Amino acid sequence: MNVMHRRDGEFTSDMLGGLDILVNNAAIARYNTIADFSVADIDALLAVNVRGPIVATQAAIPHLGSGGRVITIGSAGADRIVGMPGTVYYMTKSALQSFTRGLAQELGSRNITANLVQPGSTDTEMNPANGESAEFQRGLTPLGRFAAPADIAAAVTFLASPAARHVTGTILTVDGGLLT
Repeated sequence: MNVMHRRDGEFTSDMLGGLDILVNNAAIARYNTIADFSVADIDALLAVNVRGPIVATQAAIPHLGSGGRVITIGSAGADRIVGMPGTVYYMTKSALQSFTRGLAQELGSRNITANLVQPGSTDTEMNPANGESAEFQRGLTPLGRFAAPADIAAAVTFLASPAARHVTGTILTVDGGLLT
């Protein structure tokens, strides 16, 4: 097989015998006021946080069969901006809401669901629970703590499971009560 002439999605599908679930989980964060935001930073945020899930989903759709799942990771910041200036970052995350709802409409007739998980503060390399703004972030939620990556993975696991077969176009916020 000559993989140099095949699209990555096709190669992956052939190697795995098809695709059941796509999880769009890549993201970057850049913060600044609009007045001081560089065009390069705006382009980078749009490329990774918006274009990335669209292109990955386009590549996966031909290989997803009935019962397939598209799960995208966004941010609770799409609904509530707090703290440092994050207007452009959060705008990219709110774009994922429309993308997910539209995708649910497009793929529903094929019995493929599309859902969005919006984590709040989660202990990751990008936002460590012992980081510079950690105390501020903990103070925003009734639970007073960061999510563990396993908390977000549990939401994704549910949406990928047969138990969520009738859940589509849904935004599942896992934020420790930030939006309450």
